[in-house]
Amino acid sequence: MSDIEQYKTLLKSSLRQYEDFPSKGILFEDILPIFRSPATFQALIAAMRLQIEENFTGDRKPEVIVGLDARGFLFGPTLALQLGAAFVPVRKAGKLPGPVVEAEFQKEYGKDVFAIQADAIEKGQRVIIVDDIIATGGSASAAGELVSKLGGEILEYVFLLELDFLKGRDSLKAPVYTLLSGQPTKLGQ
Repeated sequence: MSDIEQYKTLLKSSLRQYEDFPSKGILFEDILPIFRSPATFQALIAAMRLQIEENFTGDRKPEVIVGLDARGFLFGPTLALQLGAAFVPVRKAGKLPGPVVEAEFQKEYGKDVFAIQADAIEKGQRVIIVDDIIATGGSASAAGELVSKLGGEILEYVFLLELDFLKGRDSLKAPVYTLLSGQPTKLGQ
Protein backbone atom coordinates (compact mmCIF):
# COMPACT_ATOMS: atom_id res chain seq x y z
CA MET A 1 0.00 0.00 0.00
CA SER A 2 1.42 3.42 -0.97
CA ASP A 3 2.01 6.18 1.58
CA ILE A 4 -0.93 8.18 0.29
CA GLU A 5 -3.25 5.16 0.52
CA GLN A 6 -2.12 4.57 4.11
CA TYR A 7 -2.81 8.22 4.90
CA LYS A 8 -6.27 7.97 3.35
CA THR A 9 -7.10 4.87 5.41
CA LEU A 10 -6.03 6.59 8.62
CA LEU A 11 -7.96 9.77 7.79
CA LYS A 12 -11.14 7.92 6.84
CA SER A 13 -11.04 5.93 10.09
CA SER A 14 -10.83 9.21 12.03
CA LEU A 15 -14.05 10.71 10.65
CA ARG A 16 -17.25 10.54 12.67
CA GLN A 17 -20.80 10.71 11.39
CA TYR A 18 -23.75 12.31 13.12
CA GLU A 19 -27.30 11.65 12.01
CA ASP A 20 -29.75 14.55 11.87
CA PHE A 21 -27.13 17.29 12.26
CA PRO A 22 -27.44 20.20 11.70
CA SER A 23 -31.02 19.33 10.79
CA LYS A 24 -33.24 16.25 10.42
CA GLY A 25 -32.28 13.99 7.51
CA ILE A 26 -28.64 15.14 7.29
CA LEU A 27 -25.76 12.72 7.86
CA PHE A 28 -22.93 15.01 8.99
CA GLU A 29 -19.27 14.08 8.38
CA ASP A 30 -17.18 15.39 11.28
CA ILE A 31 -13.50 15.97 10.43
CA LEU A 32 -12.51 17.47 13.79
CA PRO A 33 -11.18 14.21 15.32
CA ILE A 34 -8.32 14.39 12.79
CA PHE A 35 -6.90 17.36 14.68
CA ARG A 36 -6.94 15.62 18.06
CA SER A 37 -4.13 13.30 17.02
CA PRO A 38 -0.79 14.80 15.93
CA ALA A 39 -0.10 11.68 13.82
CA THR A 40 -3.41 11.94 12.01
CA PHE A 41 -3.04 15.69 11.46
CA GLN A 42 0.46 15.04 10.06
CA ALA A 43 -1.02 12.37 7.77
CA LEU A 44 -3.51 14.91 6.41
CA ILE A 45 -0.78 17.44 5.66
CA ALA A 46 1.54 14.79 4.20
CA ALA A 47 -1.15 13.38 1.90
CA MET A 48 -2.08 16.81 0.56
CA ARG A 49 1.56 17.86 0.22
CA LEU A 50 2.48 14.67 -1.67
CA GLN A 51 -0.35 15.12 -4.13
CA ILE A 52 0.49 18.78 -4.75
CA GLU A 53 4.22 18.14 -5.11
CA GLU A 54 3.53 15.31 -7.59
CA ASN A 55 1.55 17.62 -9.85
CA PHE A 56 3.21 21.00 -9.39
CA THR A 57 6.99 21.29 -9.41
CA GLY A 58 9.57 23.79 -10.58
CA ASP A 59 8.01 26.82 -12.22
CA ARG A 60 4.51 25.37 -11.58
CA LYS A 61 5.01 25.18 -7.81
CA PRO A 62 2.19 26.91 -5.88
CA GLU A 63 3.06 30.30 -4.42
CA VAL A 64 -0.13 30.80 -2.39
CA ILE A 65 -2.45 28.49 -0.47
CA VAL A 66 -5.92 30.01 -0.06
CA GLY A 67 -7.93 28.56 2.83
CA LEU A 68 -11.70 28.96 3.11
CA ASP A 69 -13.48 30.17 6.24
CA ALA A 70 -13.46 28.40 8.60
CA ARG A 71 -12.20 24.82 8.45
CA GLY A 72 -9.78 25.52 5.62
CA PHE A 73 -7.97 27.56 8.28
CA LEU A 74 -7.35 24.39 10.33
CA PHE A 75 -4.83 22.94 7.88
CA GLY A 76 -4.23 25.58 5.18
CA PRO A 77 -1.48 27.47 7.03
CA THR A 78 0.37 24.25 7.94
CA LEU A 79 0.15 23.02 4.35
CA ALA A 80 1.43 26.39 3.11
CA LEU A 81 4.44 26.18 5.44
CA GLN A 82 5.21 22.64 4.24
CA LEU A 83 5.10 23.82 0.61
CA GLY A 84 7.04 27.05 1.20
CA ALA A 85 4.01 29.07 0.07
CA ALA A 86 2.10 32.03 1.49
CA PHE A 87 -1.24 31.50 3.21
CA VAL A 88 -4.21 33.74 2.39
CA PRO A 89 -7.58 33.43 4.14
CA VAL A 90 -10.93 33.87 2.42
CA ARG A 91 -13.37 35.04 5.08
CA LYS A 92 -17.02 35.86 5.39
CA ALA A 93 -17.82 39.50 4.57
CA GLY A 94 -17.08 42.02 7.31
CA LYS A 95 -14.28 39.98 8.94
CA LEU A 96 -11.22 41.42 7.16
CA PRO A 97 -9.70 44.88 7.60
CA GLY A 98 -8.70 47.21 4.78
CA PRO A 99 -9.81 47.13 1.16
CA VAL A 100 -11.39 43.82 0.16
CA VAL A 101 -12.84 42.14 -2.90
CA GLU A 102 -16.10 40.22 -2.43
CA ALA A 103 -18.02 37.42 -4.16
CA GLU A 104 -21.51 36.19 -3.38
CA PHE A 105 -22.41 32.51 -3.32
CA GLN A 106 -25.50 30.39 -2.81
CA LYS A 107 -25.82 28.24 0.28
CA GLU A 108 -28.41 25.59 0.99
CA TYR A 109 -30.68 28.11 2.77
CA GLY A 110 -29.75 31.47 1.27
CA LYS A 111 -26.80 33.53 0.11
CA ASP A 112 -23.51 34.46 1.73
CA VAL A 113 -20.54 36.62 0.78
CA PHE A 114 -16.84 35.80 0.88
CA ALA A 115 -14.09 38.43 0.98
CA ILE A 116 -10.35 38.55 0.42
CA GLN A 117 -7.98 41.43 1.09
CA ALA A 118 -7.43 43.31 -2.16
CA ASP A 119 -3.63 43.02 -2.00
CA ALA A 120 -3.46 39.39 -0.81
CA ILE A 121 -2.55 37.85 -4.16
CA GLU A 122 -0.36 39.38 -6.84
CA LYS A 123 -1.24 39.12 -10.51
CA GLY A 124 0.08 35.85 -11.94
CA GLN A 125 0.72 34.12 -8.63
CA ARG A 126 0.02 30.39 -8.68
CA VAL A 127 -2.70 29.46 -6.19
CA ILE A 128 -4.16 26.30 -4.67
CA ILE A 129 -7.50 26.66 -2.89
CA VAL A 130 -8.10 24.33 0.08
CA ASP A 131 -11.09 23.48 2.23
CA ASP A 132 -12.30 20.57 4.31
CA ILE A 133 -15.34 19.44 2.30
CA ILE A 134 -16.72 20.07 -1.16
CA ALA A 135 -20.47 19.65 -1.34
CA THR A 136 -22.30 21.90 -3.83
CA GLY A 137 -19.13 23.83 -4.72
CA GLY A 138 -20.67 27.24 -4.02
CA SER A 139 -18.13 28.49 -1.49
CA ALA A 140 -15.16 27.07 -3.41
CA SER A 141 -16.44 28.66 -6.62
CA ALA A 142 -16.74 32.04 -4.86
CA ALA A 143 -13.16 31.69 -3.57
CA GLY A 144 -12.03 30.92 -7.11
CA GLU A 145 -13.82 34.03 -8.35
CA LEU A 146 -11.96 36.12 -5.75
CA VAL A 147 -8.58 34.68 -6.73
CA SER A 148 -9.35 35.37 -10.40
CA LYS A 149 -10.45 38.95 -9.65
CA LEU A 150 -7.03 39.55 -8.07
CA GLY A 151 -5.25 38.04 -11.08
CA GLY A 152 -4.12 34.79 -9.46
CA GLU A 153 -3.80 31.56 -11.45
CA ILE A 154 -5.73 28.71 -9.84
CA LEU A 155 -3.71 25.52 -10.19
CA GLU A 156 -6.11 23.26 -8.32
CA TYR A 157 -8.73 22.93 -5.61
CA VAL A 158 -7.83 20.47 -2.84
CA PHE A 159 -10.32 19.02 -0.35
CA LEU A 160 -10.15 16.45 2.38
CA LEU A 161 -13.62 15.09 1.63
CA GLU A 162 -16.05 15.19 -1.29
CA LEU A 163 -19.77 14.53 -1.19
CA ASP A 164 -19.76 13.13 -4.73
CA PHE A 165 -23.51 12.96 -5.28
CA LEU A 166 -23.80 16.77 -5.01
CA LYS A 167 -21.44 17.19 -7.99
CA GLY A 168 -19.82 20.34 -6.58
CA ARG A 169 -16.67 19.87 -8.64
CA ASP A 170 -18.72 20.54 -11.80
CA SER A 171 -19.01 24.23 -10.83
CA LEU A 172 -15.25 24.76 -10.44
CA LYS A 173 -13.04 26.11 -13.21
CA ALA A 174 -9.82 24.29 -12.30
CA PRO A 175 -8.86 20.69 -11.50
CA VAL A 176 -10.21 19.24 -8.25
CA TYR A 177 -8.44 16.77 -5.96
CA THR A 178 -10.05 15.13 -2.95
CA LEU A 179 -8.49 12.66 -0.56
CA LEU A 180 -11.74 10.95 0.46
CA SER A 181 -15.28 10.45 -0.81
CA GLY A 182 -17.94 11.03 1.81
CA GLN A 183 -21.24 9.45 2.70
CA PRO A 184 -24.47 10.95 1.43
CA THR A 185 -25.59 13.96 3.46
CA LYS A 186 -29.22 12.81 3.49
CA LEU A 187 -30.09 9.70 5.43
CA GLY A 188 -31.35 6.87 3.28
CA GLN A 189 -29.54 7.96 0.10
